[in-house]
Amino acid sequence: MPISPNTPGSLTAPRHLAIIMDGNGRWAQSRGKQRVSGHQEGANAVRRVITECAKMGVKELTLFAFSSENWKRPSMEVNALMTLFVQAIRKESKNLLDNGIRTRIAGDISRFPKVLQTQIKKLENLTADCDVMKLNIAANYGGRWDILQACKKLMHTCSDESLDIDAITEEQFTEQLDIISDVDLMIRTGGEQRISNFLLWQAAYAELFFSDTLWPDFGKEDLIQAFTFFNSRERRFGMTSAQVQKKDNQ
Repeated sequence: MPISPNTPGSLTAPRHLAIIMDGNGRWAQSRGKQRVSGHQEGANAVRRVITECAKMGVKELTLFAFSSENWKRPSMEVNALMTLFVQAIRKESKNLLDNGIRTRIAGDISRFPKVLQTQIKKLENLTADCDVMKLNIAANYGGRWDILQACKKLMHTCSDESLDIDAITEEQFTEQLDIISDVDLMIRTGGEQRISNFLLWQAAYAELFFSDTLWPDFGKEDLIQAFTFFNSRERRFGMTSAQVQKKDNQ
């Protein structure tokens, strides 16, 4: 059944929500299980949160699934994550399509196994025309990598088209990023309070919400808490409170 927006009460959902999904390993270890089981349970939380975000009116959701630094983890855990990624795409593709979730993978996928790269392309093509919500899965992604690859693209453009490098605007630079739109609210689960090289450019004016809930336990009530925090914030973007209030009243 297609998803219809239904934000609780008077809450306004952030247009672009980004989530650092942290705590899978600790969730598993606290239960005497292998870390892999935490990632498996975390996949259930992904499904739950995607559904709730679409219902609550989020237009773009970016999930930090696998950072470019995560290759440093034990090979058994990395291999299990790759397998889980393939399985999740195969299992969820139809649900994403049926619910109008346009899905793409942000990051350098060239290092992934060929079978995973194939599944990624199939999913992106399958959901290309969906328009209820845009879902970005950040995998083998890092904010510094994103900025660096954008710089390289612009350098090639300047060389090929004789553009004036000194005249490049923020807008032109942003268009070269793997994820283009600014983040309104960034959530990190699991109790840590850092952004860990995630969407460095895009989160320049994001509100930051840190939740103690481990990712596998994260759900609707946690989202409502984060959205309530977001609604309480005055987003000034360099202006004074008086200027913001005047603008809102116009």
